[in-house]
Amino acid sequence: MKIFTIPTKFLLPAILFSFTLLFNNCQNNKQQALGSEDEIIVIADSSEYLELEGNLQKVFGKVIYTPQPENLFRLRRGAVKALDTYKGLKNLLIIAPLNSGTYTSQYIKSILDSTVTHLVNIDSIYQINRHDLWAQDQFVMILTAPSLDRLNERLLEDQENLLYQFRKASNSRLEKSVYSEKFEQPIIEAQLLQEHGWTIYVQADYKLAKDAAEDNFVWIRRSPGTDMESWIFVHWIDNATPEWLHADSVSAIRNRLSQKFYRTMNDSSFVEIADDYQTNKEIDFKGRYALMTQGLWRMNDKSMGGPFINYIFYDEQTQRIYMVDGSIYAPKYYKKEIIQQIDVTLHSFLTEGEITPQRKAYLLDKLKKD
Repeated sequence: MKIFTIPTKFLLPAILFSFTLLFNNCQNNKQQALGSEDEIIVIADSSEYLELEGNLQKVFGKVIYTPQPENLFRLRRGAVKALDTYKGLKNLLIIAPLNSGTYTSQYIKSILDSTVTHLVNIDSIYQINRHDLWAQDQFVMILTAPSLDRLNERLLEDQENLLYQFRKASNSRLEKSVYSEKFEQPIIEAQLLQEHGWTIYVQADYKLAKDAAEDNFVWIRRSPGTDMESWIFVHWIDNATPEWLHADSVSAIRNRLSQKFYRTMNDSSFVEIADDYQTNKEIDFKGRYALMTQGLWRMNDKSMGGPFINYIFYDEQTQRIYMVDGSIYAPKYYKKEIIQQIDVTLHSFLTEGEITPQRKAYLLDKLKKD
C-alpha cells in the first residue's frame, strides 16, 4: 500500500507567504470577485506571452471529454498597464521572467521583497499564490523565474500542481454556492448517518432512489427522466484492507454496480464505462490516499451516455473501502461545470468519526422530529 503524503510542491505557496509581499492588502469591504469560473486572465507582455502560450495552454487549457471536448480553463491575456481593469475578477495569473525588463517583469519585481527576489534568482522558488488579494474569493498566482526558458521549463515540470491550485480555488468558490442549509435535506443525511455510519450533502432536489443495505449501496438521484439528470452513489466494502485499492478494480466494481442498479425501466439495458477518455490519478481525498477516475459512461446499447467522476479510498477508522461516484446526463448542455458541481458534492462525504458532535446531534435531532 502506498502511503499518500502531499508533495512539498503543494505546500510551497503557503511557505512563500512567510515572506512579505509589498501589496496593500489591508482593504476592508472588498467586493465579491466576478467573472467566469473557467476563465484565467493572464497578465503578461505580448512578446513573452507568445513564447509561453503553448505551455500555458498545455497546463491550464487541458481538454476533458463530456463527451464533447471542453477546456478546463480558457486563457485571456491582459496587459499589466490595464491591471486595474482585472482586479475584480476571480482568476488571475501574472507571469514574466524576473529579469527580462518588460513591464510585467518590472511589476513583479516591485511587489516582491529582496528575500523572495533572491530565491527566484537562484531558482529556488517560482510560484507565489494569494487569495482574496483585491476581491473576495479571488485567486492570484504569480509565476516567475530567472529566464524565459526556465519559466517555460517550470510550467511543464509542475503542470499538475499549477492546475490543481486553480481548480482548488474554483471548487472552494463552488462549495459556497452548492452547500446551503436552505437547500439541503438533513433528514436524508441523518438517515444515512444512522443506518450506515456516513453521510453526504443532499440538495433539496435530490431523491433517495435506492438504499440497498444488503449490497452496501446507496443511490441519490436528481431530476430523473429529464434532459439534465445527476446521479450519486456511495458503495462500501466492510473489513477491507488498503491493499485492495487498485486502479484496475475501479472499473470492475463500478460496472458490477451499474449493471445491477443503473438499468432502464424495461430492464433491457444498463450503464457501463465507455472505452474512451478514461483517466486515473492518485490523489488526496480529504487527507486519505485515493484513486480518482474520470471518464464516460454509456448504456450498453450505446443509446445514451455522459461523464462521471469516481473516488475510491480506504478509511482506517472504519476499516472500510469507500467508493463515491457521480455522473450526469445532459445531452443539450455543456457539462464541465455540472460535473464540477458533482465533484464538490462528493467531497462533502463524511464518515461518522469525521462529523463534529454538534453536527451529529443536529442531524439526529432532525430525524427524531421527522
